[in-house]
Amino acid sequence: MAKLDAVKDYPVYEKHPELIKTPTGKPVDEITMDAILKGEVTADDCKITPETLELQAQIQESFGNPQVAANFRRAAEMTRIPDERILEIYNCMRPHVSTKEELLAIAEELEEKYDAKINAALVKEAAEVYENRGMLKKF
Repeated sequence: MAKLDAVKDYPVYEKHPELIKTPTGKPVDEITMDAILKGEVTADDCKITPETLELQAQIQESFGNPQVAANFRRAAEMTRIPDERILEIYNCMRPHVSTKEELLAIAEELEEKYDAKINAALVKEAAEVYENRGMLKKF
């Protein structure tokens, strides 16, 4: 399918439900209370996929919201990172918590281990900003 357009393709679930799948491959309309109670739906079925986030990014670009589209693409990358690691990184990115070297090591990890290049660039940018504003960890 070509890139989505906000006017003809939004809301995606209503216009193209065949494009929305769970991480386990189930169509999203199979996520029902009955299926949950029968044990046919797991927690993994309820997570969003990077593909769905990319569809949302395309819609936002079409609406003229490139910043929101970028947020969806960062979120798509984050689906490959374990939740616990995301929380650790979040805590490391608070002002005065990490050194520049520690932040750059996180950026390298994001890029190399998780192929999260957009998030890696964000962490690198934060390291530079923190350095310029005196917000890095002091010894």
